[in-house]
Amino acid sequence: MHYQDKKINILCFADDDFNNSLDELKEHLNFNLIFSKDNKINNECDNFDALLIHENISKNRLFLESLNKIDIIKIVIAKSTNFSNFGYDEMVNLPITFNEFNKKIIEINTRKKFSLNSSILIKNYVLDKNEKKLKKDKYFVVLTEKEIQLLELLFNKKKPIKKINILKEVWKYSDDADTHTVETHIYRLRKKIFDQFKDQNFISNSKSGYSL
Repeated sequence: MHYQDKKINILCFADDDFNNSLDELKEHLNFNLIFSKDNKINNECDNFDALLIHENISKNRLFLESLNKIDIIKIVIAKSTNFSNFGYDEMVNLPITFNEFNKKIIEINTRKKFSLNSSILIKNYVLDKNEKKLKKDKYFVVLTEKEIQLLELLFNKKKPIKKINILKEVWKYSDDADTHTVETHIYRLRKKIFDQFKDQNFISNSKSGYSL
């Protein structure tokens, strides 16, 4: 399902004036806007796609300390163009029309969600599925689709995986398939990584199987 196919949920942290200005317009938004009752960061934030934070609320030190501990899309809405109170993801500048605000929030969420889903942090590398590259600093290697699927599998399992299980997951092979397919791909992938990054330990092999 695409993110545009359903309404996203935004939790808003703001003062009463800002909340009241949007409350009457909520039903016309292309996303669900819920106002925080106490402007405190807690477990309920995990149920939302993004947080909308008004600049007045973000001046609270305790609020900022709590905010920096959670991993969720953070959107600041502010008049100041040099706002830098914390590590937010995007800014919506005031003043802004209702239609622009409506469109901007959807665009930010869609772009950030796509970026998060297309990139995976593996050790000190970035696997960019969109560009089909494994990156570190300013260097990279180009990957095949199977190499990307292989790295995703090893990353997601968090434990060694047998060759036969890799064949089933990545190549959809049966139990009696030739496991040299896995060995060949891993050999080539290891060589790519070593030639570019001089890393001999990116993919490990033991009696239990392959792992990162």
